[in-house]
Amino acid sequence: MKPAVMVIGGGQAGLATGFYLRRAGLVPGEDFVILDAADRPGGAWARMWPTLRTFSPTQYSSLPGWMMPPWTQDSGYPLAAHVVDYLTRYEQRYELAVRRNVSVRSVTRGDHGLLRVTSDRGEWLAEQVVSATGTWSRPFVPAYPGTFGGRQLHTAQYRQASDFTGERVLIVGGGNSAAQILAEVSRVAETTWATLRPPRFLPDDVDGRALFEIATRRHRARQLGEPDKGGVSGLGDIVMVDSVREARDRDVLHARKPFAQLVERGVRWDDGSESSFDTIIWCTGFRPALGHLTALGLRGPEGRIPTNGTQAVKESRLHLIGYGDWTGPASATLIGAGRTARELIRSLSIE
Repeated sequence: MKPAVMVIGGGQAGLATGFYLRRAGLVPGEDFVILDAADRPGGAWARMWPTLRTFSPTQYSSLPGWMMPPWTQDSGYPLAAHVVDYLTRYEQRYELAVRRNVSVRSVTRGDHGLLRVTSDRGEWLAEQVVSATGTWSRPFVPAYPGTFGGRQLHTAQYRQASDFTGERVLIVGGGNSAAQILAEVSRVAETTWATLRPPRFLPDDVDGRALFEIATRRHRARQLGEPDKGGVSGLGDIVMVDSVREARDRDVLHARKPFAQLVERGVRWDDGSESSFDTIIWCTGFRPALGHLTALGLRGPEGRIPTNGTQAVKESRLHLIGYGDWTGPASATLIGAGRTARELIRSLSIE
């Protein structure tokens, strides 16, 4: 089988790409194939902790073609399960024929100007490959000297606050995940928050809608050669969802500078003092899951593949989507993935 386009990854970015491929006249499962390593729909959302919420209302958290159904359970933004249900039905609605439990091992250059996609379920040759594997499968934990004898886990492994009842918990990281997890865990445990710099909270009325528009304006300015007026980082890092605002009201959103090293019972701070902890939760982000592209030899600074838009600079048949702003404005968000996918399809010259 030789599809025109192979899409690697069946999460939000892969589904948005599939939508536009289908709209361009390509037949799912024949002209283009979406491969996904997971055994169920939902992408990374299906593996996130249940109490995680989106940063925007449903109309600003939707993929192209079909708006996410309204969230009516409470006054907050949708929970992860609502997003999973939406992505599951979206996949079915557009009959995208995602092939699951397929782990792609490598993408290499094949004969006759094609790319070869090798997986644990067989091989395909394609004219174009879209990589949409995201970052969730590559959690990042910074290296610190010393050894900690307690429990350690990453954001990717966090499930519920009750797992830490009565414990002393250190939460490391200054982003949205850290703030939301701190807000939950601080209700049942004694928490300490360590960040590289003082946490910067967005105004209460700023959410994902504003963040996406800011990222889009900045991207357009760069394309037009206009002065860069800065991105969302100028406003802050942490969206004030309901749980974080509640934690602020409880006066628990206090952070201290990073520790110097790990010790058996906890950490040693820069001033030489030590604090004991039962658990460390690393909310320190993720790295792009690009191992399947290693053989193409495209990696640049910081492990990224240099791109022009979504197209790899050194391999015109390869596109990347959903890894962050370097593959499209806010392309790692639901609404951003859709808008980036539209531009991606245009660059494939099939629309």
